[in-house]
Amino acid sequence: MSETPGSSLPRQVADAYVDELIALDPITGTYLGVKESSAGLPDFSPAGTARLAALARTTLAKLDAAEQLPGAQNDAERRCGRLLRERLTAELAVHDSDEALRAVSNIHSPAHGIREVFSVTPTETEEDWAAVVERLAAVPAALEGYRQSLALGLERGLLGGPRPTATFVGQLTEWAGEDRGWFEDFAATGPDSLRKELDTVGRSATEAVVALRDWMRDVYAPAVADAPDTVGRERYARWSRYFNGTDLDLDEAYAYGWSEYHRLLAEMKTEAEKILPGAGPWEALAHLDVHGTHIEGVDEVQAWLQSLMTEAMDALDGTHFELAERVRKVESCIAPPGGAAAPYYSPPSEDFSRPGRTWLPTMGETRFPVYDLVSTWYHEGVPGHHLQLAQWAHVADQLSRYQATVGIVSANAEGWALYAERLMDELGFLPDAERRLGYLDAQMMRACRVIVDIGMHLELEIPADSPFHPGERWTPELAQEFFGSHSGRPADFVESELTRYLSMPAQAIGYKLGERAWLLGRENARKAHGDSFDAKAWHMAALSQGSLGLDDLVDELSKL
Repeated sequence: MSETPGSSLPRQVADAYVDELIALDPITGTYLGVKESSAGLPDFSPAGTARLAALARTTLAKLDAAEQLPGAQNDAERRCGRLLRERLTAELAVHDSDEALRAVSNIHSPAHGIREVFSVTPTETEEDWAAVVERLAAVPAALEGYRQSLALGLERGLLGGPRPTATFVGQLTEWAGEDRGWFEDFAATGPDSLRKELDTVGRSATEAVVALRDWMRDVYAPAVADAPDTVGRERYARWSRYFNGTDLDLDEAYAYGWSEYHRLLAEMKTEAEKILPGAGPWEALAHLDVHGTHIEGVDEVQAWLQSLMTEAMDALDGTHFELAERVRKVESCIAPPGGAAAPYYSPPSEDFSRPGRTWLPTMGETRFPVYDLVSTWYHEGVPGHHLQLAQWAHVADQLSRYQATVGIVSANAEGWALYAERLMDELGFLPDAERRLGYLDAQMMRACRVIVDIGMHLELEIPADSPFHPGERWTPELAQEFFGSHSGRPADFVESELTRYLSMPAQAIGYKLGERAWLLGRENARKAHGDSFDAKAWHMAALSQGSLGLDDLVDELSKL
């Protein structure tokens, strides 16, 4: 690429940004499969986040020039430039409001990123493990940089919530262990030839976890004890733009959540009657917890989830999707202990040397109800996150590296995954009341997320037609009670979820609102094509256009 200012088109600007981002953020590089990233960790101090912001500003200036060039208005360049501008603008809005100085969470913080990257760091050769030694040695400085950011937040009165703080302290205690910590256990799996080095850096990493835990417990937690857990409308709107890629009408979104709640509740009552006549939905789910179909054993559930994804892949490929061979590979994994309760997905490396993986947190359980797994793995695996994110990687050369990787809009991806659950219901993959009630319970969870996430952060009034505390204003305590009474999931899951919503405002609403965008785009395309609408062709075109914010997504999907 020429270094002459203004000589690069938007896709070249976007890809140059990825290169520079990886240099500052080796965690991102590792997820992309960049070998050179394996030995480092980002700088999470205020200076480190300032460098990321400077890169974003420089890139936006380059994009301004690139969009004036001949050729910048073709569809590929236009779509990439639009995404890059929207994402960097949203990221800078978050940075400029100093959100990094109060980034405490039970699922999404620098500390979580540091630990989780080791699960995808290459460990196949001695050379790989030599890089692991360097990465483990970098853990103390990375955690200290994060602590410095939180300490500056305390100085400026920018406080994380007390509930996420308490949960995070508990997680750090679990990571530290009693006799030895998580990082030491990880290091113990390395080769004997590097045993001394691995033991040393593993222990240093554990000591850093203990130091951060003690500071969070003894200094940070008391300082934020009286801080609100909710963020208010202004901060919420900023985070909503970041996670959804558009400026939502939050009051309309709240009303939509309630409309979906009522629709789903009626469907759930119908399915519950088939399972346990006379019972309500959550009584029927409690019945299934004891008497429904189960998988016994952690190894057994891992294998069963793998077979479920293989079965879905075989049934859908050639009928509703056209999948490349490398996209067809996905692995079922058990999540390391000490994290949040929700399952998750990690995408393949850019060259597919590391496949896409689904992760099940067992939370200490060894018995797993099937109703709670089937649609969740359609969401996390196939045809959900895996088909979208692996397809992006597969067509990255036709898009840009940025669109296929770090330019992801959360609500686009989560909306597709929820759409994928609905698609499997539409296609008849939930043939019995047990699996279908589990699917509806998962959908209800996402509708409740919209209600309580917006409701508690904005302190909105509960509608008069609500069966739950009508006329009152939402609080986190009411939100947890409501969520728990409208979910078949255990109490520890519900508590983990509410803590997640408090520490990641507006992320959780993107599932249902993203699904709405995908459904609207499909309906518009279907109307435009009439009887000639080809669902398989539409799906593949939709999955091959890279990420977009929700407004842009509807616009592009409608044209396919």
